[in-house]
Amino acid sequence: MMRFLAILTLIFTTLFATANAEDEMYSHVVFFELTDNSDEARQALIDGFETYLAPHDGILVYTASIRDESKQRDVNDLTFDVALTLVFESVAAQDAYQVTDAHKQFIEELSGNWASVRVFDSVVSGSPIGLE
Repeated sequence: MMRFLAILTLIFTTLFATANAEDEMYSHVVFFELTDNSDEARQALIDGFETYLAPHDGILVYTASIRDESKQRDVNDLTFDVALTLVFESVAAQDAYQVTDAHKQFIEELSGNWASVRVFDSVVSGSPIGLE
């Protein structure tokens, strides 16, 4: 009987862990290198973030930032102009965001000035400070 309960506990623990994998917070970080990287062009991209991307359901953290050109250390990546950081409440929330009309419109309207775009997606381990 104890063996049966141990096996049953293991099964439920595995199922619970699998079911919650989709519920983990999800980080979506995008680095944009612009063809025209003037102050005005950088601000236009950030305005686009705020218009089309920031208002989505499921976003816990939104930041838009311009690369700090004063940082020129060997470890600094200098191949971007603007960064977007979004932390979603779940993988499902990020997946839903990707296919919205607003996200598609953002790409359609602003991608003409993108020399390159790099996307870093990851499952968030633990709770970010302030979101506990």
